[in-house]
Amino acid sequence: MSEVQSQRRTISIEEAGRQLGLSRNSAYQAAGRGEIPTIKIGRRLLVPVVAFERLLNSAVVAQQGAA
Repeated sequence: MSEVQSQRRTISIEEAGRQLGLSRNSAYQAAGRGEIPTIKIGRRLLVPVVAFERLLNSAVVAQQGAA
């Protein structure tokens, strides 16, 4: 199995929230507002890792551009 195949492609909203320093409720509210990218599989909301990393990278670039 290659390294790409062994890596998770989605994370939970709770996990994304922890990485952002948000509470569980704040993470779900941000996801509901579209501030955290999500996909829905059945009843579960998941955060695609690629989209989440893109969101974080764009925030860093925007802050660097404002400095």
